[in-house]
Amino acid sequence: MAAKDIESLVEKLVTEIIKGTALELVDVEYVKERDWYLRVFLGKDGGIGVDDCQWVSERLEQKLDELDPIKDSYFLEVSSPGLDRPLKKAKDFARHIGDKVEVHTFAPVNGKKTLVGTLLSADDGAISLDIDGSPMSISRDQASLVRLHVEF
Repeated sequence: MAAKDIESLVEKLVTEIIKGTALELVDVEYVKERDWYLRVFLGKDGGIGVDDCQWVSERLEQKLDELDPIKDSYFLEVSSPGLDRPLKKAKDFARHIGDKVEVHTFAPVNGKKTLVGTLLSADDGAISLDIDGSPMSISRDQASLVRLHVEF
């Protein structure tokens, strides 16, 4: 089974597991680093706790053991996506309208590959930002990564 197929299956399983709870599935990734990692990222108003992660992890592990769709050995990680979480889905963008974001691009836009500004809007085709009082719109196809900007 290909990585994208595994991610899709796990997304369906987790969606069913968290149905009727305050938890939200943010993302799933199945990646090969040194070893294979199956990562599930959860969100919840007020923040995710260790108990939330453990509860989902135990139920997901049981489902995956029953179905046995992953032939490789892997590590399962269930966690919060963190402060600088990537924005991928329409609801991620909608939730963060008015927040400061970083847009990383494949090629320079106005001489820069990283743009930081306030997210004004986003749809399937474009991301609109306010960068230091100047509105800017870039195509979603130009963006390699969009995430919340964290200032230290």
